[in-house]
Amino acid sequence: MNDATFAEENAPSGLATAREADRGEIDAHAGRAAAPAGTGVAVSVVIPCLNESETIAECVRRAHEVLRAAGLDGEVVVADNGSEDGSAELARRAGARVVHEPRRGYGSAYHAGLAAARGRYVVMLDADLTYPLEDIPRFVAALEEGADVVIGNRMGNIQPGAMPWLHRYIGNPLLTGVLNVFFRTGVRDAHCGMRALRREALPRLELRTTGMEFASEMVIRAAKAGLRIEQLDIEYRPRRGESKLSTFRDGWRHLRFLLVHSPTHLFVLPGAAMVLLGAFTMATVLTGLPLFGRTWQLHAMIAGSLMAVVGTQVLALGLCAHAYGTYFMGEKDRWFDWARSRFRLEHGLLLGGAVTLIGLLIGGAIALTWADRGFGRLGEERLAVLAATLITVGIQVFFSSFLLSILGLRRLESRKPKSRSI
Repeated sequence: MNDATFAEENAPSGLATAREADRGEIDAHAGRAAAPAGTGVAVSVVIPCLNESETIAECVRRAHEVLRAAGLDGEVVVADNGSEDGSAELARRAGARVVHEPRRGYGSAYHAGLAAARGRYVVMLDADLTYPLEDIPRFVAALEEGADVVIGNRMGNIQPGAMPWLHRYIGNPLLTGVLNVFFRTGVRDAHCGMRALRREALPRLELRTTGMEFASEMVIRAAKAGLRIEQLDIEYRPRRGESKLSTFRDGWRHLRFLLVHSPTHLFVLPGAAMVLLGAFTMATVLTGLPLFGRTWQLHAMIAGSLMAVVGTQVLALGLCAHAYGTYFMGEKDRWFDWARSRFRLEHGLLLGGAVTLIGLLIGGAIALTWADRGFGRLGEERLAVLAATLITVGIQVFFSSFLLSILGLRRLESRKPKSRSI
């Protein structure tokens, strides 16, 4: 059973469903939408709704008025997310097509609404009247001028009381900044709920998330897909009705999404930093060089060893995460593509084997020295830590190379020609 059928069977009678509104189908978890043919609608205004009885009717009416005033052939689609206050019926009476998505979540509602949208252009905004509906023609004009995605920027014109100070000065700037550091999108307000896109761009976005992180996902996937993103300054107004946003829960969901979609920043850079710091610490101890006014001893050597071993493991996890994203999710990363085009399994095996062998040779020399002294007190503690570190790191590199090669089998299988039945 597909999602549109599920929504239809669970929708109250008298309301339009996703199946009735649109013969295209959507997998809400995979984010794939099939554009309906021959609809003849230029603009679809898609509005997610959860218990917005105070504002939804006015929002729908004003959207229709703006479309008519601008001479745009359009529709208003309300994606009801299980409202219990009659919001869906109010939206229908105001002139909206209502689709039902029983699975709660900002992203879930948008998956259903985007699947039902019939316009060439889709404008997205919230039902709480915080966004200027009169700016809908500006967003459509930007799309007509060649943009693939248009995102509003609220940060320069926030009315008093419209946004809590924690969101305005900490949460939104911090998350948008992290997003831009990780993905270099250049977007100034990544979580603005008023945006627009070409409907034909939806399959390229492959949207999957179901919560508030849907906003970040759209920006990231648009940037990764090479879509043209434009930004428009808009006004942000105080909302009417109860906010559905949970500051810390939804903030964490955004941050979590950013981290898991950037293995370089989550694994590779921290892992490499730990390896370098650990190696530097061990070198300082072994050479006896004074640092910060003192000479460091065995305990610092052990700490350096720990950082090197843990850093190597984290770095290997990052490479495996990149491989998974590349081979199984179709992600693109220039430096990883460069590395995998030049290095093979054998390179990793040689490196891991060489590091392990060096560690074994050092350990063997220590053992021979110890035996020569009659197995008395072991006086080469630092070299013993170094040997153990090299053996451990070498084994990690050796077997991680095999794991990367296993993940790469997906690439080899995709290149095989499909067999033909005779």
